[in-house]
Amino acid sequence: MKAFVFPGQGAQFVGMGKDLYENSEEAKALFEKANEILGFRITDLMFEGTDEDLKQTKVTQPAIFLHSVLLAKSMGENFKPEMTAGHSLGEFSALVSAGAMSFEDGLKLVSQRALAMQKACEAEPSTMAAIVGLEDAVVEEVCERIEEVVVAANYNCPGQLVISGSFAGIDKACEELTEKGAKRAIKLPVGGAFHSPLMEPARAELAAAIEATEFKAPICPVYQNVSAAPFTDPAQIKENLVAQLTAPVKWTQTVQNMIADGATSFTEVGPGKVLQGLVKKVDRKMEVAGVSSL
Repeated sequence: MKAFVFPGQGAQFVGMGKDLYENSEEAKALFEKANEILGFRITDLMFEGTDEDLKQTKVTQPAIFLHSVLLAKSMGENFKPEMTAGHSLGEFSALVSAGAMSFEDGLKLVSQRALAMQKACEAEPSTMAAIVGLEDAVVEEVCERIEEVVVAANYNCPGQLVISGSFAGIDKACEELTEKGAKRAIKLPVGGAFHSPLMEPARAELAAAIEATEFKAPICPVYQNVSAAPFTDPAQIKENLVAQLTAPVKWTQTVQNMIADGATSFTEVGPGKVLQGLVKKVDRKMEVAGVSSL
C-alpha cells in the first residue's frame, strides 16, 4: 500500500514552490488565491524572501502547507494515497490532499493556527529541545519529575524525542537528560513550546474555527498525530485536530502503525527530506521517496 506523508514546520526554504508557480497554471491560480486569502503576498516571501521572513510562524505554516498541497495536486494521477499522515502542521496538508476539506478552508485554518500559536508564544515565552539517544520512557520520567512546564512533544523516531516547555523547564530537563546519558540535548530555534499545555490559548481559539469548518470523509484513512491511529469520520478528525495543538505528535507510532497496516512505500510530499529520514529510522528496509518539485 502506498503511504503519502506531509512535512511540518522547519522544512521551509527560500525559493520553495517557485517552479510550481512557473510551470503549472492551476498552481499559479491557487497561489494567487492564497495571496488574496492571507491578505499579503506570501509568494514573494516564499520565492524571494529571506530565511528570517520564512521563519515567522505566520509565514512558515501557510508556506509549507501551500507547497505540499499544490505539489500533491500537480501530481495528478500519480497522487493516489491508500493512507496518509502529516507531521504537526503537515496533518492539515494531508487532510486537504485527501479531500477531507477544501483548499481554501485548509489555508484559512492553517493561517488562524499560525497566528494563534504566535500569540500564545508571545504571551508566554517558551521553547523546545531535541533529545537524542535515550529511551522515550526515560525522557518522559524526567519531564514528569520537573516542577516547571516541560513535556514530551514530538516522538520523531526511536531515540529522538523533542521536548517542549518553559525556558526554565527545558534548561533543567536538558541538564538532567544529559546526565542520564543523552547523546545530545539541543535547543531548537522555534518560537515557542508547541504541542505543550502552553499552547492552550491557541487550542481554544482554533477549536471554534475548526468547529465552523466543513469536513468530509477523506478518500483514504488519515493517521492523526494525537493517537497515531487512522481516521475517516469527519467529527473524529475535527476533534483530533483541535487536541493536536497541546498534545504530543506521535510520529514514531504513526509510521509503525502504517507499516503494520500494510504500507509498502512512503512518499514525502513537500519541502525537505526530514520525514523520509524518520521513516528509515523506524524501518531501514522501507522504500521512501520525495516529491519536492514538479
